[in-house]
Amino acid sequence: MNDTQPQTAGGKVLWHFTMSLDGFVAGPNHAMDWMTGISFRPGLVEEYVETTGAVLGGRDGWDAVVDDSRPYGGVWKGPIFVLTHHPEDATPAEGVTFLNCGPAEAVRIGLEAADGKNLEVFSPTIGRQLLELGLIDEIDLHIAPILLGEGIRLYDSPGGEPIRLDPTSAVNVRYRPAKTETIPN
Repeated sequence: MNDTQPQTAGGKVLWHFTMSLDGFVAGPNHAMDWMTGISFRPGLVEEYVETTGAVLGGRDGWDAVVDDSRPYGGVWKGPIFVLTHHPEDATPAEGVTFLNCGPAEAVRIGLEAADGKNLEVFSPTIGRQLLELGLIDEIDLHIAPILLGEGIRLYDSPGGEPIRLDPTSAVNVRYRPAKTETIPN
């Protein structure tokens, strides 16, 4: 990862993910075990812990990670909002509020709770909806040196129009396959 600009808090709506090189932000069934062992530049996680005021996620992701519900390894302690059509059957957790409203209203609620810090969006579906509504301030991706081949894509809009982005920094990626032991037949 070569993201050299420090993360700053500014009350932004930040669509934030670590993504595989082939465009997946989670494995099948929202699995995140593929992230084990991925290293980031020193201090990066601490920057996000400091600059994040609230998190907005979706129900499918929540249901997949409910036992490990706190971002950044549990170090971050702010409010989490989960957007769902069925809050009545969601698994509750301390500091988590289930919202049954439109995505724009969820952003309003999340930004208010973030109290001048960033609202991080941890949902591909909600992120796409917010992007279409013009409510995403920045997309912040950390491209991991892994090819998943299947899973949950960052952006999936078959038949939709391309969305042009203004780059805030250049991205240059070069990888080579990791050496693995060959298992004889």
